[in-house]
Amino acid sequence: MSDQALFTDDEPLFGNGDDDKPQVEFDETWKILIVDDEPDVHKVTRMVLHNFSFDGLKLELISAYNGTEAKDIMASRNDIALAILDVVMEDEHAGLEVARYIREDLNNRYTRLVLRTGQPGQAPENEVIRNYDINDYKDKTELTTTKLNTLLYATLRSYRDICTLNQHRKGLEGVIKASTEVFGSGTLNKFASAVLSQITNLLGLEQSALYCSSITRDTQLDIETRTFRILAATGEMQGNENIATMEELPPQVQEGFKQVLIDHKSHYYKDHYIGYSSPQQGSESLLYVTFHHELSELDKQILEIYAANVTVTYENLLMRDDIQETQKELVYMLGEAVEQRSKETGAHVKRVAQISQLLAKAYGLPEREAELIKLASPLHDVGKVGIPDSILNKPGKHTADEWEIMKTHALIGEEILAKSDKRILQLGSIIAGQHHEKWNGEGYPRGLKGEEIHIAGRITALADVFDALGSKRCYKDAWPIEKIIGIIKEERGKQFEPKLVDLFEENIDALVAIREKFPDNY
Repeated sequence: MSDQALFTDDEPLFGNGDDDKPQVEFDETWKILIVDDEPDVHKVTRMVLHNFSFDGLKLELISAYNGTEAKDIMASRNDIALAILDVVMEDEHAGLEVARYIREDLNNRYTRLVLRTGQPGQAPENEVIRNYDINDYKDKTELTTTKLNTLLYATLRSYRDICTLNQHRKGLEGVIKASTEVFGSGTLNKFASAVLSQITNLLGLEQSALYCSSITRDTQLDIETRTFRILAATGEMQGNENIATMEELPPQVQEGFKQVLIDHKSHYYKDHYIGYSSPQQGSESLLYVTFHHELSELDKQILEIYAANVTVTYENLLMRDDIQETQKELVYMLGEAVEQRSKETGAHVKRVAQISQLLAKAYGLPEREAELIKLASPLHDVGKVGIPDSILNKPGKHTADEWEIMKTHALIGEEILAKSDKRILQLGSIIAGQHHEKWNGEGYPRGLKGEEIHIAGRITALADVFDALGSKRCYKDAWPIEKIIGIIKEERGKQFEPKLVDLFEENIDALVAIREKFPDNY
C-alpha cells in the first residue's frame, strides 16, 4: 500500500508507512495515548492525525508499545483524554487488562477508552462491550481516515463535556463551602471570590480579569468622587483590592463604570462586560469582566444573576453587621449605666471586655468564643441594678447584713439575663452569676470549685479584679501595678485558676496597654 493510500477515506489506515512528519508542540493539547505493539501503527496514526484539531487545540500523541508501558503512563498522569488500545499485544488480552486497570485500579472514569484489534475473533465485540467499561470497539480493517477522525471528534467531545461537568461540580462545591463560611464568619470577600471563580469556570473565562465593587449611592456626589469597596478581584485586576476612588481604576474600567452609573443598567462591549445592579436598600453594585470569546445569552444571564446576588448578599451582611454593632453598643451602654449608678466610670466595662478577650485567646479558646466573652463580659455586674444605693455606694466597710445583700447582685444579674435566648446574653448570664466564684470553692453565690466554674466566669473574674484594683473607687484609691500583680499572684490556686494567673503574668504588658488605651475620666 502506498503512502497516498493511507490517507484515503475508504481504505484501512494500517499498513507499511514511511516516517511520520515532525510533531508540532503546543502549550495546550489533547493528550492521546496510542497503545500497540506494532511500530507502524504508531507511525501511520501520527501521519493521519498530524493536522487534526478540536476546539482550537491540536493533539499530543503519546506512544506505548505494550500493556505494561500503558499502565505506567496512565498511573503517572491524569490528563489523557483518549486511550486507543490494541487488544492483542504481549498476550491475547493485554489491551483488555489495560482497560480494566484504568477503570478499576486507577478509578479513572474520565479518559475515553477505544479498543481496536486486527484479530476480532480473539475478543468478540459483544462480549467486550458487555464486560469492559469502554467507549468503542473497532476492527483495524474498518478504521479509515474518515472514521478515525470521526472517532476522535466523538470521544474528545465526550471527554470535554465530562471534564466540564466535573469542573462545574467542583466549582459548585466551592461556592457552597464559601457560602457556609461567609454566613459563619461574615467575610464577604471569601464568598465573592469563590463565586467569581465559579463564573469564570462556567463561562470559560479562566484567563480573564474581573472584579466586583459595591458603591454607596449618593446622587449629590459626582461619579468621580464616590467611594466604593472592592469585594473580589482576579487575573490582571488583582492588586486593586484597596483602591477607593474612581480615578485609581484602569481607564477602560473607569469609562465603563461611569457609563453604567449614568444609565443604571449593564453594558456589553466587544471584549468586556460591566454589570450593574441596585437593590432596594440603595447601594449600587458593579462587575467588570473581560472575555476572549462572544458570550451566549446564557452566559449573559449568569453574569446578570451574579451581579444581583452579590449585591443582595452584601446588603444583607451590612444589615447583619449593623444589628451586631447595635447589640454591642447596647451591651456597653447597659454596663456603663450600672457603673455610673455605682459612681464608677464606664471605661471599666470596656477594659474588662478587652482584657477578657485577650486572656481568652491566650488560654487557647477559639476566636469566636473569645469574641463572645468580650461581648458578654461587660454585663458581669448588671445585677447591681437591684442593690439599694445606700449599700452600693457606701464609702466605708459593709456590715455583715449589707454584704449579704451586696452579694445577691450575682444571682440578680444571672436571672435577668437568663430570660433571653440570645447567645451574648446567655453567656452574660453565666458570667454575671459566676464571676465571684473562686477556684478553691470559697466564692459566691454557689461555692463552685475549679472547672465547675465556666471558663468565661473564670476569665472575667480575673479581668474584673485586675481592672478594679487599678481603678479609683468611692471606697479606695487606685493601686500601683506592682501591688496588683502581687495580690493576683498570691491568689493563684485560691481565687483564680493557676493557668490564668500564669497567662496574666506573661501578658501583663498588653494588659497594662489596654488600661492606658481606655483611661478613666473623672
